[in-house]
Order: sequence, then C-alpha cells, then structure tokens
Amino acid sequence: MTNSMKYEEAMRELERIVARMENDEPDIDSLGEQLRRAQQLIKMCKAKLTKADEEIKEILSDSEAEA
Repeated sequence: MTNSMKYEEAMRELERIVARMENDEPDIDSLGEQLRRAQQLIKMCKAKLTKADEEIKEILSDSEAEA
C-alpha cells in the first residue's frame, strides 16, 4: 500500500473488491488476499479522513481566533 494513493483511488479499489465479493467472483485462494487488501484500504482511508478533519478544525479554529 502506498501512502501516495489518493483517497478516491483507494475508495474505487475498495468498491471493486466489494463488488467482486458480492458477486461471488473471488476464488477461495484469493479471498484472504483481497480481504487483507480491503483492510489496508479502509485503514488508509480512515487515516486520510482523520487527517483532513483535523486540518479543517485547525483552519476553522484559526479563522475564529482572527475574527
């Protein structure tokens, strides 16, 4: 997993994995690998969302302090 992957790219990949699982496409040999990849993508997306939330709160806090 690369940290340079954009949130939108990670979400698209995660959606493809979920769609394959819902359509019973993955074979049993790759199921564990796909679940691990999905877990990595979820962790990365959560971290990016948390960081964005913190940045937004900081910006809003700074702008309120200036007002």
